Amino acid sequence: MSHSDTYSLPRTAFAPESIAEALAQHGACLIEGFPAPAHSEQLRTDLQHLAAEGQLKPAAIGRAGSHQERSDLRGDNTLWLDDPRCSKAAEDYLTQLDTLRSALNRLLFLGLKEVEAHYALYSPGTRYTRHRDRFRDSDTRVVTLVSYLNPEWQADDGGQLRLYRNGGHIDVYPHISTSLCFLSELEHEVLPTHRDRLSIAAWLRR
Repeated sequence: MSHSDTYSLPRTAFAPESIAEALAQHGACLIEGFPAPAHSEQLRTDLQHLAAEGQLKPAAIGRAGSHQERSDLRGDNTLWLDDPRCSKAAEDYLTQLDTLRSALNRLLFLGLKEVEAHYALYSPGTRYTRHRDRFRDSDTRVVTLVSYLNPEWQADDGGQLRLYRNGGHIDVYPHISTSLCFLSELEHEVLPTHRDRLSIAAWLRR
């Protein structure tokens, strides 16, 4: 599921206390079994349907005046989960994340006020170069959570998320019913994928 180069990630179920402890001590963790397998399949079906209908649009980088499409830097197509075109599975996912947001506030006093999340589809040959989710001029994004929706993913398929920390990195492959949770200030990238890569990118925000 993951390959470590100088450090490893703690693994946990979707348990706020364990997630909070991992974020406080390590800045990141793997959440196994989230979304639950049946829910993951519903989300994957929804994402594939929306993509087939042409509802996903190329993602951009930056914000405000620097907002621009750069497919050489970021190649995913996205749709926000609160869009009415998304299914109830997307609504249920947002509800679960809001429960986590509330719990992390209680446990870590992070001042989180809202959740945002979008579907992301990377086609073969695309990637997202090294970056931080927390913008230089805004600290609203505090916690990032990426959920994977890909069955039977193989190492040769590529598409791993490379997370950088303490001078090293760890590669997380996008297996279904697995989520990566980390502080939004940490640098990371999505390496080139060799097949359609389906995921949800979410942020817990101030």
